[in-house]
Amino acid sequence: MLGEPIRDRRAERHERTKAEILDAAWEVARAEGLAGLTLRDVARKVGMRPPSVYSYFDSKHAIYDAMYAQGCREFLDRGTRLALTGDPLRDLTTGSRMFVGFCVEDPARYQLMFQRTIPGFEPSAESYALAVQALETTGARLAQIGIADPGAMDMLTALTTGLADQQISNDPGGDRWLKLVDEAMEMFFAHIRNRTHGRTH
Repeated sequence: MLGEPIRDRRAERHERTKAEILDAAWEVARAEGLAGLTLRDVARKVGMRPPSVYSYFDSKHAIYDAMYAQGCREFLDRGTRLALTGDPLRDLTTGSRMFVGFCVEDPARYQLMFQRTIPGFEPSAESYALAVQALETTGARLAQIGIADPGAMDMLTALTTGLADQQISNDPGGDRWLKLVDEAMEMFFAHIRNRTHGRTH
């Protein structure tokens, strides 16, 4: 039919193969650790020779960058599906549970996104912009529940990443530190509210 766009099947195959390479990279990273990722192992998993991977990613850091961006998009998508109620503490706790759970469910992804695990790796400007968007979204949610203290975000990220670190390091597969999220948010919320209240008097 006239007017219908012509499919670029070569481009579609190229994108499918890139997605397959990324899936393989995550599989290797989860099994061997991020630093254990090699193009040889990735290529073997997708049934190609290592040099062929360079037709899709020009370096191992380019693969890390694509993984980083993918993780950021997954986190942003998770945030859009939060069921918020309008109750400040409940919504703060809901968001923090989501964040800590997101980190703990995939330690390799957490390390890539939130820790400087890979020597020399810096996300591209495009990928980092996704991380900035996620941080700004969190800041906007805090503002919506009345938390505008400049240091509140730093304190919140320190608390939640600390809980995630402890859970991943000391109780993998368990819930010892996951169970502390609600209590930590109660303390955080009370502290910020009291500090803000004190400044207004």
